[in-house]
Amino acid sequence: MRLLLLILLAFALPAKAEQVVLGLSKEIVQISTDFDGSDILIFGAIKRETPIEAEPLQVIVSVAGPQQPVTVWRQARRFGIWVNAHAVEVDAAPSFYAIATSAPWARVISETEDLRHKVSIPRAIRSVGAPMDVPDAQSFTEAVIRIRTREGTYQLLENTVTVREQTLFDTAISMPANLTEGSYPTRIFLTRGGRVINTYETEIEVRKVGLERWLYVLSRQQPFVYGLMSLFIAIAAGWGASTAFRILRSQ
Repeated sequence: MRLLLLILLAFALPAKAEQVVLGLSKEIVQISTDFDGSDILIFGAIKRETPIEAEPLQVIVSVAGPQQPVTVWRQARRFGIWVNAHAVEVDAAPSFYAIATSAPWARVISETEDLRHKVSIPRAIRSVGAPMDVPDAQSFTEAVIRIRTREGTYQLLENTVTVREQTLFDTAISMPANLTEGSYPTRIFLTRGGRVINTYETEIEVRKVGLERWLYVLSRQQPFVYGLMSLFIAIAAGWGASTAFRILRSQ
């Protein structure tokens, strides 16, 4: 039904050669105390005013978390022990980044178009410069990608966008439990022969709710009260554990 509505809406839009009409299964992800991740279904239709070309149309879907600076350390052996020797601050890296494609990456977009639109994971990370005394600074950015890929917060999902009759498409993005609150820009790219022919942008909101939201707001708006409350809870937990231990010993 949703796809049918998208098709009807597509034909009501102003004329363009090929254009995306998009839908989301949910536009807001709520993080509660028992949140263990969420799947977002992204689906859409392609409106066109010209016949379908012989070369197939490809679709790329990207979802990015809030940009954050990241300090990366490299260890070195000094006097027989491993210590943090060099540090590089990556200016901005998305806290979460997933890319889903309708074909292998090399077929869906060219290097030139990737550089222009900053679609791939390395292009989404901004690192302006590094200290002159740090060798091979690019490896620090590669380390961020490697670690976050292993954690599941960076994902390249090739061949996971289904395109039907060169008109309808859909995919699912799995978002992990350790999401950062904020706006998640979502971009759709239509490509043909590696060239981007149309783009569409929207956002997914990730918000804490319930106790998680209350603690989050309290820690930022009233940090002194939050600190006192944390101290009281720690003291009460310690006292409770000590009392329980004494009772068990006396029996």
